[in-house]
Amino acid sequence: MPTSATPTASLVEPGQHGLKKHSDGGWGLAPVQTRSARFASFEHSDFPVITGREAVWKLSPVAKFADLLDGELDGSPYEFSATDAAGVSVSWIDRDDARIGSAGKPEERASANAWTNFEKALLISVTGEDAKELTLSRSTLGAAARAAHIVIEAAPFSNARIVLENAGDARITENVEILVGESANLSVVSVQQWNDGAVHLANHFSRVGRDAKLKHIVVSLGGEVVRVNPTTHLAESGSDVEAFGLYFADAGQHLEQQVYVHHDAPHSRSRVNYKGALQGQDARTVWIGDVLIGPKATGTDSYEQNRNLVLSEGTRADSIPNLEIETGDIAGAGHASATGRFDDEQLFYLQSRGIPEEEARRLVVRGFLSEIIQQIGSAPLEERLQGVLEAELTGSVL
Repeated sequence: MPTSATPTASLVEPGQHGLKKHSDGGWGLAPVQTRSARFASFEHSDFPVITGREAVWKLSPVAKFADLLDGELDGSPYEFSATDAAGVSVSWIDRDDARIGSAGKPEERASANAWTNFEKALLISVTGEDAKELTLSRSTLGAAARAAHIVIEAAPFSNARIVLENAGDARITENVEILVGESANLSVVSVQQWNDGAVHLANHFSRVGRDAKLKHIVVSLGGEVVRVNPTTHLAESGSDVEAFGLYFADAGQHLEQQVYVHHDAPHSRSRVNYKGALQGQDARTVWIGDVLIGPKATGTDSYEQNRNLVLSEGTRADSIPNLEIETGDIAGAGHASATGRFDDEQLFYLQSRGIPEEEARRLVVRGFLSEIIQQIGSAPLEERLQGVLEAELTGSVL
């Protein structure tokens, strides 16, 4: 496994990028100037203790998962179930397997704590050009603090959809590595339907190879705190990622996603589209979208957006898109963010055609969120999630 680096507390030398020490106050350090320069390490002890004021934690309720940041974690193998799919195998592998650590490296303390404590990684290996689907389910993790690690490896020219379903009770911090080989076509769908009170911190690291395509979808509907942060490295020419997200926060829930796409190769493409709805007192969502187009990523085509629909008073949605471009030769790049209540014109249109106001409001919300569900591509799962959303809306105060 790769070794850790000396910690820098996410700071660089004062002279970098023309920054100088301020004459007043003794300020002698400059913050990191680009997303790719954040400190990273496989060792938990390399990261400073979290105060809650750090950029990656300042919008998170860190007091609710202190045990996952610094406590002792159970990293042993756990029970799971998986459907059968020709060309897809599931097995436990040792920590020293060469594939572990090849997709990314932890950039924050919870991720590093999981990396330090897991005993074996769960490997999902995909081969074969025919389209196939495998669902891996976890529902018996329990309430003890746990660390976990998953590796999904798609062989060159393979084609598959992998669904990771999470339910039941849990207190877990984990890392998921996704390796997409040359010209492979892989979809990864992560569904969070935890019980009330569950806490799930996850970092997904993806490396996409030459002319390969990854579709990554995060659906977060249950749990007290769910924080799923996908990072995609478009490492080779022609690599492509479509990142989608759907979340519905009820009273007291905190649903968070920090999305990072690194265009590191020429003629790469990315599309990021996350949508969420909030209802109930203290329902909270956080979306941070970072796109970095590196100096070698000529011909890049990139766009990211986040949309939030507020259904009641007492909610809060943070939406922060960021775009860095380090080359002038790109096909296109942009970002957008919006948070608001119902569209009165849509409601008026539906009511003018005899639809009662309450039903009209549900139709608007369903239409708003269904765009993401329809990207999954698995009819049974899409139908089930539509049913879950309908149950959420039926019990809501619209």
